[in-house]
Amino acid sequence: MNTNDTPPSLAGKKIAILTADGFEESELLKPRAALDAAGATTVIVSTNQKSVKSWTGEGFGQSIAVDLHVGKADAGDFDALLLPGGVLNPDKLRIDPAAVEFARAFFEAGKPVAAICHGPQLLIEADVVEGRRMTSYEAIKTDLINAGADWVDEEVVCDQGLVTSRKPSDIPAFNRKMIEEIAEGVHAGQHA
Repeated sequence: MNTNDTPPSLAGKKIAILTADGFEESELLKPRAALDAAGATTVIVSTNQKSVKSWTGEGFGQSIAVDLHVGKADAGDFDALLLPGGVLNPDKLRIDPAAVEFARAFFEAGKPVAAICHGPQLLIEADVVEGRRMTSYEAIKTDLINAGADWVDEEVVCDQGLVTSRKPSDIPAFNRKMIEEIAEGVHAGQHA
């Protein structure tokens, strides 16, 4: 753990950001900027081929380029996974078998995973939340509890490399904890 205020370096780390249309714009762009600033290489992985559209709360926002289709992505090529929220985004991801398997593979390998807002919905489908201490947007609280998670209402929760937060106002705490966990690397308690 880093004891000063300087964020740990993520130089040499490659982070997958798994998303689909309708991701909450701030929940992808701000964590991605924090990862990039820490020296990581971020890769947009999607069920879309060329680009994905954000959601701003008032409608669709900007589009960002897709770097890699999830059907061609290998979790073994990445050090960690980021799952932004938004209502539409995780709903699209959780019905795509390649996206579900891609997310599950990070848990099987003990790699850090960070999910914010509605992002944990994909983890329910991947069957990796049972027994895990987590938070999320309140609307999916019951879904997580029914899937076996120990849900708590906190700004950021970390359980053996799994980092979760509730909403955009939690992003600063989410980013700090996400970067710390990725810097630590593989976690023995992170499992499928």
